[in-house]
Amino acid sequence: MSVNVGDLDAIAAEIRQRISVAADQLALEQLRIEALGKKGRLTAALRSVGALPPEQRAAAGARANALKTEVETLLTERARQLQTARLETLGDREWVDVSVVPGAVRRGHLHPLTLVLREVKAIFSRLGYEVALGPQLEDEFHNFEALNIPAEHPARDTMDSFYVEGQRWLLRTHTSPVQIRYMQSHKPPIRIIAPGAVYRRDATDPSHGSQFYQFEGLVVDHDIRLSDLKGTIEYFARSLFGADRRIRIAGDHFPFTEPSIGAAVSCGLCGGKGCRSCKAGWLEILGAGMVHPQVLRNGGIDPAHYSGFAFGAGLDRLAMLRYNVSDLRLFLENDVRFLRQF
Repeated sequence: MSVNVGDLDAIAAEIRQRISVAADQLALEQLRIEALGKKGRLTAALRSVGALPPEQRAAAGARANALKTEVETLLTERARQLQTARLETLGDREWVDVSVVPGAVRRGHLHPLTLVLREVKAIFSRLGYEVALGPQLEDEFHNFEALNIPAEHPARDTMDSFYVEGQRWLLRTHTSPVQIRYMQSHKPPIRIIAPGAVYRRDATDPSHGSQFYQFEGLVVDHDIRLSDLKGTIEYFARSLFGADRRIRIAGDHFPFTEPSIGAAVSCGLCGGKGCRSCKAGWLEILGAGMVHPQVLRNGGIDPAHYSGFAFGAGLDRLAMLRYNVSDLRLFLENDVRFLRQF
């Protein structure tokens, strides 16, 4: 359908009138779409100019373009008027009482276990250690056998495990499998810590749980000695607990290290005198030792050329000692009265 100049004037008059009484920006946008959109009335008029006789085409085309420009100008002007009117009445309709003091905003913070983990990472990063991670669902080889704990070994009794899929897979009982996986995929020198969740079928009490958190460390290089391990433990313990806490290092036994040692710090609750939490004044923080040659072989490293040491600690226990908390279960109960203290 074609339009002539008279038709264009009638369309323009209607649009002018509707723009002049538009009450808000939404109404103006609707008018713009109706007049100038892809299917708008003026857009359709411009498209139909080509169907007019040649003697009418030039005048109709010029008039349609002029009306399009006029409508765009009117829409812009009306939008400015509406905005001005809104600002003039803003104080009556949209006021803010600047004298009102809002209530205090409660901010969250990191969980104490996360705080301790970050501090552990910072301490060992200063010694050049990297962080290594591994799967929480493990096979028996990486969780036990590669660590010199065969099926009949009594150490498995202390690592009663959650098995899945017909005794082939289990939730890892320590983060030591990360050490094996890292040795299998990296060549010495190796210097890592491996933090993460571990699982054991332990009865829940103030110092045990079925899920807890560990971090373990591994160093493998030429001529690594027990004295290097002792110095590392002392640096770590004094960095985490302070120079006033006493440190005790004594012989121990672990299947994956030889020789093995254990480290303890004096109890922060009683100062080493003995209390319900520590019993005898000392609290164990980690087990450690020189990596057993067979464990190095299982990791693809020749013990004739390399040696190393490993250590492992419970993050929950470290947090208990760091903050003098007497019950491990408090870290998992999500009681805000407890967590606010940190």
